[in-house]
Amino acid sequence: MVRLSKKVEYGLIAIRHIAASGGMDVVTAKEISEVYRIPYDLLAKVLQKMARAGLLLAHHGTKGGYTLGKRPNDIPVALIIHAIEGTTPMIAQCMVDGAESCGVFTVCTIKSPLTKVQANIERAFNSMTLSEIV
Repeated sequence: MVRLSKKVEYGLIAIRHIAASGGMDVVTAKEISEVYRIPYDLLAKVLQKMARAGLLLAHHGTKGGYTLGKRPNDIPVALIIHAIEGTTPMIAQCMVDGAESCGVFTVCTIKSPLTKVQANIERAFNSMTLSEIV
C-alpha cells in the first residue's frame, strides 16, 4: 500500500490549515503545531521546505508566519509532496532502489502492472489541487 510519510501528512495538514484561513492571513508554525498536536521542530522544517518551493511565503519578525505563495487552484498535491519528500511515494521497492535491489526483477510478472498503478497514483496527485482538500 502506498503510504505518505509523517512529514507529508503534516505538510498537507499545515498547508490546508493556511489555505482554510483564507491563504492571506499569517499563520504561525506554533499555531498549527498546537491545533493539530504536530511536533513543532518537524513542522517548522516542513514549512521551510514548502516555502523554499514557493508554495508558502515566509514572513519574518514578531508578526511572522506563513501565507500561501500561490492560489490553492495552482497547487497540485504532487507539488506539495515533491517539495517535502523530493518524489512521489513508490509502491514497489524496485521502483525506489532500482532493478538491482530485487532478486526476481528479470522474471517478475507484476512490475508492468505495478508501473501502471504507480502512473495512476502520480496522475491522481498531479490532478488534485489544494483547493480540493480545503
